[in-house]
Amino acid sequence: MTLKQAYLVADIGTGNVRVAIADTTGAILGVASDDMRYEKDEHYPESIFFDPGALWEQIKTLAKTALAQAGPVTIAAVTATSQREGIVALDNSGRSLIGMPNIDHRGREWEDITPDKHGVYLLTGRFPTSLFSALKLVGLRNGRSDLWQQVSTFVSISDWAQFMFSGVQGYEHSQASETLLYDVAQGKWSQNLCDQYQLGASLLPPLVHSGSILGKVLPEVAAQFGISETADVVVGGSDTQLAIMSMEPSVDDIVIVSGTTTPILKIADHYVTDTQARTWTNRHTDHASFLLEANAGVTGLNYQRLKGIFYPNEPYELIETEVAAIRDTHCVGALGSLLANEKTPLIRGGFIFNTPVSHQLSRAHFVWATLWDIACSISENYLVLCEVTRHDHDYVWMCGGGVQSRLLRQFIANLLGKKVIIRANYRQASVSGGVVICNNALGIPNLSPETLEVTEPNGDGAYGEWYKDWKRSREAFKTLN
Repeated sequence: MTLKQAYLVADIGTGNVRVAIADTTGAILGVASDDMRYEKDEHYPESIFFDPGALWEQIKTLAKTALAQAGPVTIAAVTATSQREGIVALDNSGRSLIGMPNIDHRGREWEDITPDKHGVYLLTGRFPTSLFSALKLVGLRNGRSDLWQQVSTFVSISDWAQFMFSGVQGYEHSQASETLLYDVAQGKWSQNLCDQYQLGASLLPPLVHSGSILGKVLPEVAAQFGISETADVVVGGSDTQLAIMSMEPSVDDIVIVSGTTTPILKIADHYVTDTQARTWTNRHTDHASFLLEANAGVTGLNYQRLKGIFYPNEPYELIETEVAAIRDTHCVGALGSLLANEKTPLIRGGFIFNTPVSHQLSRAHFVWATLWDIACSISENYLVLCEVTRHDHDYVWMCGGGVQSRLLRQFIANLLGKKVIIRANYRQASVSGGVVICNNALGIPNLSPETLEVTEPNGDGAYGEWYKDWKRSREAFKTLN
């Protein structure tokens, strides 16, 4: 009997790590997930790290669960996608030394060493901060010299997972966009940028394209995972870019990826930068396009954590029902989302409500305020994108776990004055993007995803006053920074 052909996709996000088994049509046959596990690095005031060895064991455990759910299949290919900006440092034998996630800021105190920040922005499409990989490496070099002496190279987290599967090192272009060492317009590593951070070009692995084949799964790894040694290891890429690919948008479309963070991205056919350096410009995993981005920062992670406080055991359907019934603003929140127009992030936030505490104030009000904060932040960043480059379409695309909130979709449709369109695969968009690139690598046609729902703006006049309340609350918290 011929077994169904399937793919194994490792998806390593900021908050969660998951492994999914999907067939060539994109149907999810099995999926298992767990929290990403971080530790505080006491060598720095603002640093966390992860143990790559422990993450690899986590991936193996999740893969076994997902494979058991999937039943009898033949894994034809393996790929990985991950959070952007995160990296793993390796020694000259390929041993994983330390994992530095996107939310690691060990380079914060060295942000001002960049001699030509404007020049870096023009080459990289992003203003240099400790979010990006080069400054993580600088922080490692300057703060942990004993560990730095062992570092031979580094890779993105998705490229690290593919290295663990195949034994082949490479750095995919969408992930390289996040390093501050890569010329985004030219699509290559930059000696100029290496010199800015006094990092040797020998640290840089070969660049590889998403959808190319690195090699076969190592025999010992195939045995550990219980998959065939004939499986190809396919280069994946950033979780944001693969999520976008799964939607099948066109040039000039805007896609909002609502996950742990919320990037708002416009697909462009040429390299675009902002004269005020408010946006990022990224390479797309389709090899042809660029993505102009304004990012609302940590959003979905706030929602996830507050759900654990207010609705620890309740399903999302109950939350949605209770929150959708609210027609007042007894509570407004500002929870640290990022606005491209602001020079400094909001580092203190919370909820504002009238005192004494009203008997009408409920747990649903706090979740409503969280969703409204996310929606308003998306709207503000969308407006910045529109200042940099026009967006005349009457719709935007959305995908990611945060999109499951119908209320959030309605908030965004009303604030933007645009239809919000979601595809049937919106919840597992990064995994679906992994299927797309595996199909491309193996020469298998992709099926176009179905449109699941279109949310129209409803012209609710209350939104204008709610928006003013949100602006006032954010200004109030700014004074506490």
